[in-house]
Amino acid sequence: MPLLGGIRPPIALLCVLILALAGLTASVLGPGSEPVVPKAVLSSQQHFAEDGAIALRASIDERVTDLQRTAAALNAGAPVEPERVLSDLGRTYQKWTGTTVLDLESGKVLAARGEAIPLAWLDKDVLTGENALKPHMVRLETGDVRLMTMVVLDWKDRPQQLLVASNSLTVPAITLGPFRSMAVATRDGEVLATAGFEQAEALNSDKQRQELTFLQKQMSRLSDQAAELTRQHPFSAKQPGSRGYPGVSGTLLGDDYNGRIATAGYASLASSDPEEKQSAAAGLGLTVVAMLPVVQQEAGEQDRKLFGLVAAGALVVLGLLAAAVLWATVQRPLLRLFLESRRLARGDLTRPVSVPRWGEAARIGSALERLREQLRGAGDDSGAARSGRFGTRGPLVLTGALLLLWCVPVGLLLNRTDGSVSVPAAMVNDQRDRTDLIADRVRRALNEAQADLVSTSRLIDADDPGATADRLTDALRKHTRYQALYVVGEGGKVLARAGGDPRPWSDGEDLPLVRVSGEGEKKPAVQVGAPVPKHKGTTLVGEMRVEFLNSLLKRPGLGEVRVVDADARTLAASDGFLAFEELPNDALPDLVRAAAVRVGAGPVENGLLIREGGRVTVAAAAPFSGGGVAADVGWSVVSWQKADRFQITPYEREDRSVLAGMLGLAAIIVCLGWVHLVVARPLRALATSAEKLADGDLKTVLYPRYQDEVGAVVRSLELLRQQLQAHRQNQARRPADQRLRVGGR
Repeated sequence: MPLLGGIRPPIALLCVLILALAGLTASVLGPGSEPVVPKAVLSSQQHFAEDGAIALRASIDERVTDLQRTAAALNAGAPVEPERVLSDLGRTYQKWTGTTVLDLESGKVLAARGEAIPLAWLDKDVLTGENALKPHMVRLETGDVRLMTMVVLDWKDRPQQLLVASNSLTVPAITLGPFRSMAVATRDGEVLATAGFEQAEALNSDKQRQELTFLQKQMSRLSDQAAELTRQHPFSAKQPGSRGYPGVSGTLLGDDYNGRIATAGYASLASSDPEEKQSAAAGLGLTVVAMLPVVQQEAGEQDRKLFGLVAAGALVVLGLLAAAVLWATVQRPLLRLFLESRRLARGDLTRPVSVPRWGEAARIGSALERLREQLRGAGDDSGAARSGRFGTRGPLVLTGALLLLWCVPVGLLLNRTDGSVSVPAAMVNDQRDRTDLIADRVRRALNEAQADLVSTSRLIDADDPGATADRLTDALRKHTRYQALYVVGEGGKVLARAGGDPRPWSDGEDLPLVRVSGEGEKKPAVQVGAPVPKHKGTTLVGEMRVEFLNSLLKRPGLGEVRVVDADARTLAASDGFLAFEELPNDALPDLVRAAAVRVGAGPVENGLLIREGGRVTVAAAAPFSGGGVAADVGWSVVSWQKADRFQITPYEREDRSVLAGMLGLAAIIVCLGWVHLVVARPLRALATSAEKLADGDLKTVLYPRYQDEVGAVVRSLELLRQQLQAHRQNQARRPADQRLRVGGR
């Protein structure tokens, strides 16, 4: 018989799967070796580092883009004196520590503002070749590092000028929260800037100073490790098929001090879409490291030491009992039928057939006994048939029920969580801080949009609608964040436009420059305005794409994120939404209003654990705060996610229990389904054929479909059919021969 045929392989496979599942249960349902830090906390640090890398990359790229746009606008117009170039640049963008304009031919400095910029680093390699005019990091004599951004000013009939702007390469201006620190490191692991560390002079005890020294050393060591890890290609650093952050990111564990262990997340600067848009910041080789000391997790409870062994032992007992049922009720009777049928087919008719007690095996055994009697010429005793109402399906149902006695409680009742699950405080703090980071990101995007409009408005001549429309079309093509640009004059009259249909805009000193409209429509309309110089009552309005705002909110590990107005109505969301819809949870509007309450200098972000209906939800709200025109619009960013998504011990135990129950259910379906297909169904058909043969149907030829025990019994029945057919033919010939002898005499 083939190796995979018959009743033995599925029963053997069931035993192997049960033993394997028991071993897995003993290892994963018991306390095992609990991690010193929950995986959710480590993943949160990784996401925090990714957010910091995104903020730093966006800040550097935005500075490069702003300088390039300024140069393009200046080159398209009449020549401007260097002093005026720097003056207009400083009024529009307050982001550079120093700016300089120099003559490229002579190297003479034509104008300078702010911090003095050293020029010794300027050489042929910086100004020509593949890396021409790309951002360059320069170390000053003081040891500080500055990022130099360069563009060329080129007017007709004038020598080319080089505009250089420098700014500090610092940690992104984001909320770090309590105890967290962040660093920016180079390819070699050198830490360029840090944030979050207290000043040693401000500490009150030597113990605190020792802890500060320990954390600083940990940051240096972890930054060196992160820089080495980020040298690999992002595709090779990720698991096959995984997506998410486009750069290299991960987590690290440091040493422990006073019961707290240093956890770190790192992320390299990477373009948001490397295939479509290159990033100037990504080419600098910088890495952002976020470090947070976390209290070490306690070891597993003592009363759970034997928990996995008890569950595994129960599975082994039930599994062996189930296998014994299959062996006693299916395998053993089938093998007995196989031996009995082969004995009869060889011609051994002396001994009666050992008939099983019930099921299809009893029907086949009774049929074999009747066939034996017929072959011996003793007639047909049709009353010898036994009942087989349930057949082989009964043992299969019983076996499945025995295994379900373990699978159902383990998968549905064991290690279940409720609303009392303890969520690490670090998760609530990270939800709050990351939400504040998203709020700052959206606020900066609105401020940058308004600054771009201010820069564009200086190039607009409202008295020339045709030239203004061309200028708006060109600006709309370069600024993908807008879906429409239009110039509105006094009385709300549209003087020039590009893109979609303009919406009403009223001018007034008390009205904000960032507004929202479109109530009753599918999408809200976010408008940003900038007054046009030398044209009183004229405003350049940019209508932002809602999809652009939505893209700023999509971050892994943060759940659902929305931008809401002062009345907690939705303006943008990371997932689908309806314009101005209410928040789905009654506690979220209260959280938004509580976060908007001014405390000290202004409103602050707030985090919350919501426990209701046996579920735990982590939520946070952060109002817009800081500078710029978007700071006073009254908007907030609110985020929430279910705590069962966190990789913390209670939910991991619940997931493991569900997995164990599902694996047991899969073993039941595979093995018992196998028995049903290759044994139960063919056995029922065989019982019917055997009874028909015993009832006298000698014309139907029996063909074995499987090369197993059932097929062997079918072959034996076919031999018995042929023997019985020959026997009856012989019996029919004998009376005819006797009649011929009588007539001859």
